[in-house]
Amino acid sequence: MASPVLIPVTTEEGGGYMQTYKISSLDELKQFKDDYGYVVDGNLEVDTSLEFEGRLEVDGYLWIKAGGSIKAGSSIKAGGSIKAGGSIKAGSWIKAGSWIKAGDWIKAGGSIKAGSWIKAGDWIEAGGSIKAGSWIEAGDWIKAGDSIEAGDSIEAGDSIEAGDWIEAGDCVVAALSVTCKTTLNVGLNIFAGICYWRKNTEEDKTITCGKLERGTIEYGILKETGLPKEEDTEVKEAIKLLTDKGVLKDGKVVVS
Repeated sequence: MASPVLIPVTTEEGGGYMQTYKISSLDELKQFKDDYGYVVDGNLEVDTSLEFEGRLEVDGYLWIKAGGSIKAGSSIKAGGSIKAGGSIKAGSWIKAGSWIKAGDWIKAGGSIKAGSWIKAGDWIEAGGSIKAGSWIEAGDWIKAGDSIEAGDSIEAGDSIEAGDWIEAGDCVVAALSVTCKTTLNVGLNIFAGICYWRKNTEEDKTITCGKLERGTIEYGILKETGLPKEEDTEVKEAIKLLTDKGVLKDGKVVVS
């Protein structure tokens, strides 16, 4: 089999000047392989879809051209931007020093983090948190198992849902509902249920959160559910210790 052909190009993307490697197959990626996946000491431009086990780390930018997609068994990390014409998927986390853009969807088993913005033509989903230094935008829904945070705006063509809190420096805009378990903190305005393709229901327009800490509801129905009670771990540990020593039983002091 012939050796992979790499074309080094000087570029300023990703900070400073570094080589750009252009590959057109998974076989060509294999020369960057290490014990945990792949490490590229420059920028990486790919002319095909990639699917592999392990993680991928790129010092510069990572671009999957045309309609190509990338799927990693573990994490995807780039010092610069990450771009795919199709989808971006990681079994673990996705992190970019600059922006992340997918023509289709973005999904991570863990967190998704970008120093600048995150954009998907379809949906964005993370088992952990989603965080962008600037804005987050999805043509469909945005969902995170933990928090969603953007320095500027968060915008979705469907619903926005977070298992923990939502924070945006400017605004939150959702065609359907906005939901978070704890706090909702928005610098300016909040819009929910502004869809145009069907008649809105009350559920579509509902903004559900434990507590609205900041932000003006410009469109939508606010529903505050209350913040979950924080467990006092020190008290729990003390009770366990006293129970183990026989000083407490069923929550009562044992008199000897």
